[in-house]
Amino acid sequence: MEEDQELERKISGLKTSMTEGERKTALEMVQATGTDRHCVTFVLHEEDHTLGNSLHYMIMKNPEVEFCGYTTTHPSESKINLRIQTRGTLPGVEPFQRGLNELMNVCQHVLHKFEASIKDYKDQKASRNESTF
Repeated sequence: MEEDQELERKISGLKTSMTEGERKTALEMVQATGTDRHCVTFVLHEEDHTLGNSLHYMIMKNPEVEFCGYTTTHPSESKINLRIQTRGTLPGVEPFQRGLNELMNVCQHVLHKFEASIKDYKDQKASRNESTF
């Protein structure tokens, strides 16, 4: 019972609200009745293959994950179902959180490298323009 409350607390920390004052859950955790915490489906609203495939890759790097897959519900709907099944005692929400954090770190690294490259390019361009005068 205490583990279920802890799991619900973690999930509620991942939920976000949408814009325009309308409270809408961006993330839902779906668990079939009678299943354990090791096999969980997450429904991510307003997302598509971009996040689904990236998150699938990051989660599958975890050796404790037995299965991870995602589907889009319908081409006209912008939501994905991400299913995670773990080995051992690790609950399904743990690799999900870890995958999100690792994906954020990768995106931050790419952004910093990109911004540094733009700065270097502008500096080189400015130094070339100064040397021609």
